[in-house]
Amino acid sequence: MNTENIVKHLRVLWRTDRIIADIRLRHLLIGFGLRAFAALIAAFGLLMLELAAYFALVQIWNAIAAAAILGAVNFLIAAVLFVIAGRPPSGRDIELANEIHGASIEALQLEARALQAQVSGAIHHPLSTVAPVLVPLIAIIVKNLRKTTSASAAASREAHS
Repeated sequence: MNTENIVKHLRVLWRTDRIIADIRLRHLLIGFGLRAFAALIAAFGLLMLELAAYFALVQIWNAIAAAAILGAVNFLIAAVLFVIAGRPPSGRDIELANEIHGASIEALQLEARALQAQVSGAIHHPLSTVAPVLVPLIAIIVKNLRKTTSASAAASREAHS
């Protein structure tokens, strides 16, 4: 377990989440714009159909047919724009971002499991985590005790002589 790896994985996770959110936001904005434009065209189509009905009551067939055809074409254009706006976002960008996101999550889970194993090992076997520090410390203490024992023995020999 390495804290640098955890920080690195969290940064990658944060960046990919931002990329995914940006891709989805752009898709939503483009879809909203196209839907608004399609609604505007549908409104014009409705206006043309109403105009056609008006001409049907007032005029002869030629103006009526032209307005009705124009209204039908406007509705067709609006339908095509709604279909285009409803398409999912481009597969490559979102697919790559989702793949990196998943890899970051897996790496963070692996680091968390390693940390959990370390903590549970320290709780169940406290000497196993302290042993790497204790062994050199005990060696230093023994070495100092030998020096003080040999120094005190030499001092008592000199005092008796």
